[in-house]
Amino acid sequence: MIPRLKEKYEKEVVPALREKFGYKSIMEVPKIEKIVINMGVGDAKDNSKLLDAAVNDLTLITGQKLLLQELRSQ
Repeated sequence: MIPRLKEKYEKEVVPALREKFGYKSIMEVPKIEKIVINMGVGDAKDNSKLLDAAVNDLTLITGQKLLLQELRSQ
């Protein structure tokens, strides 16, 4: 099963890029290597339920379990 974004990129974006920029080879078209999703939840330090809600929302959007990283104090 191909992810929806990758399928859309291959079927719609790649042909449009080839036409717009005149790429002759498929290897000239830029590839998507990595997608990073970041969400700032500054209010979560006071209320942990906000952090849980944010985790659930992003899990639904991405379909993957999140890796939580806390900011180191300087």
